[in-house]
Amino acid sequence: MFALSAENASQYLATRGLAGDWRATSLGGGVSNTVILVEDGARRWVIKQSLGQLRVEEEWLADRERIWRECDALRRLSASLPQGSVPAVVFEDRDEFIFTMEAGAAEAHDWKSQLLRGEIDVETARQVGELLRRMIAATWHGAEWFDAFGNQTCFDQLRLDPYYRFTASRHSDLAEAFADRIHSCRREAHALVHGDFSPKNLLVAPGRPVLLIDCEVVHFGDPGFDSGFLLNHLLLKSHHKRGWAQHFRECAEAFWNEARLGVPEDWREWFLHSTLRHLGCLHMARVDGKSPAEYLDGDARNRVRGFARELILWPARSIGDVWDRVGT
Repeated sequence: MFALSAENASQYLATRGLAGDWRATSLGGGVSNTVILVEDGARRWVIKQSLGQLRVEEEWLADRERIWRECDALRRLSASLPQGSVPAVVFEDRDEFIFTMEAGAAEAHDWKSQLLRGEIDVETARQVGELLRRMIAATWHGAEWFDAFGNQTCFDQLRLDPYYRFTASRHSDLAEAFADRIHSCRREAHALVHGDFSPKNLLVAPGRPVLLIDCEVVHFGDPGFDSGFLLNHLLLKSHHKRGWAQHFRECAEAFWNEARLGVPEDWREWFLHSTLRHLGCLHMARVDGKSPAEYLDGDARNRVRGFARELILWPARSIGDVWDRVGT
């Protein structure tokens, strides 16, 4: 099997008839992909290859075919979201599980890095909420979206199993709550779900739309998973940087006030209910699942573990109620 790297990316492009003076930089790709930035003058692309065995301590296998669903999702979403909100696909290599897409602006930063540096901008949070709102509204109960993305196999492999089932195995008294959220992802299939709607996958640049990347676990399912996923990252950072918790709360409320408008009015109470229950389970998963948040120290992990248990056993009534419990 060909293994993509920064060292062989230029040669790989030449075999595709795209020779040039390429400068290649590894972007890591998290635990599930190899991702390389290549630049040659005006051309600025990202080459991505899916992995079958993920880079984690626990065994974690995934179907490499997920990369083609990501390509399909990017193409379809480009017609439904504001221009520049998702990267354009350049080409696919089906033999090597590789595709190439246009890169974000050179001056763009992932929102996660900005938040951890203390660059906490409420307007960015609102724009992120608007992006999710538009995605939900464009795909809500859409038969064509269900036909294309109704299969949840990759989402199960990369999210439900390592986040929910694995975490439940460490907290048997909470297993019923995790099982309920797994079932919700299937029985409450209402819209397209990104599945990794995280600040690390949202690129922010001055004067440009927020760019959404990394759609490898996209599927048609419960949109409360995406909203809960994003809110969980803001909540984790409220435990990590307790002095900034009020700012993260303002971001959470700005995000939610936009995102909630993506569902029809008579579904919004259900959306809140689903979001808050996913939030509790996801919160626990980022300390005791297969992919723990790397920036939490021991004290913060203990706080998150206790807080997650409270959210699961006694769900919050609103987004504000969650942060009231943090103590802002």
